[in-house]
Amino acid sequence: MELATLVEKALAGNRRALSRLVTVVETGDALAQRALAQVFPHTGKAHIVGVTGAPGTGKSTLVNQLALHWRQAGRTVAIVAVDPTSPFSGGAILGDRIRMQALGGDPGCYIRSMASRGSLGGLARATGDAIKVLDAAGYDVIIVETVGAGQAEVEITREAHTVIVVEIPGMGDDIQAIKAGILEIADVFVVNKADREGVERTVRQLRMMLHLGAGEHRDGWEPPIVQTVASSGLHIAEAAAAVEQHLAHLQHNNLLRQRESQRLEREWNTILREQALAALHARVPAAEWQQLLQQMLERQIDPYAAAARVLDQVFQPSDIDVV
Repeated sequence: MELATLVEKALAGNRRALSRLVTVVETGDALAQRALAQVFPHTGKAHIVGVTGAPGTGKSTLVNQLALHWRQAGRTVAIVAVDPTSPFSGGAILGDRIRMQALGGDPGCYIRSMASRGSLGGLARATGDAIKVLDAAGYDVIIVETVGAGQAEVEITREAHTVIVVEIPGMGDDIQAIKAGILEIADVFVVNKADREGVERTVRQLRMMLHLGAGEHRDGWEPPIVQTVASSGLHIAEAAAAVEQHLAHLQHNNLLRQRESQRLEREWNTILREQALAALHARVPAAEWQQLLQQMLERQIDPYAAAARVLDQVFQPSDIDVV
């Protein structure tokens, strides 16, 4: 099937074509770039919701319940579940998708598992491109669930408009997110498994940290704390309402466009860095590259000087200044 036809069918709602198109953009090759160029004008409409937190907090169950809630409200939902990578095949373990089987037959819900492939930030490298395809396909809400590595989940802020940080009582430390730096990225806190002992203490500590100023930089928004029992659906409506209130806050204060501008600039800078490095590798002979590396290893030249030598072969001295 030609790319233009594949894109046309995917944007028209053909689920098989949509799955194939997501697979195409996951590769990151020239064909993927052509596909993204065709879908990009159709993006920018979905509300992207990130769900992150430590393993065992019930993220998948929460995502499942939120998706069911929004489907009952008549909204279409896509879920990107970034699963841990299998150490044997390199593919996604697919645990999240198995837990979301109740949504599998719903024509208004699309679920895609992606392998993290060692990404430390909890997101696969191609997650952003998959989000673009699903956005262009017309899904109202796109939920991105991260691996839950616990220490580097802040990467979700690069893709999501609203970030849900999931905590549970009784995890050992008082607030698991504090030492991971996660507290500051939350737009909504969900204390899940709230039927467990110690939930009041967890909520109290979160409120204390927020009042101490951890959330001051979040665009004038103080993250609400919602207690849920996702396994039974308790207070899921309240969690969904908090997410929707955050989106309304962004829209009312003209912050949604600002966040999208920042997100696009970060993506653009990343692409520029990757393509510039690839161009340098292509223009500098491999033998010379290895020679410079060996000279650094022997401490005959420092990395900054080595970088300057490579750049001097590509740019005029006045074009670039290596600091």
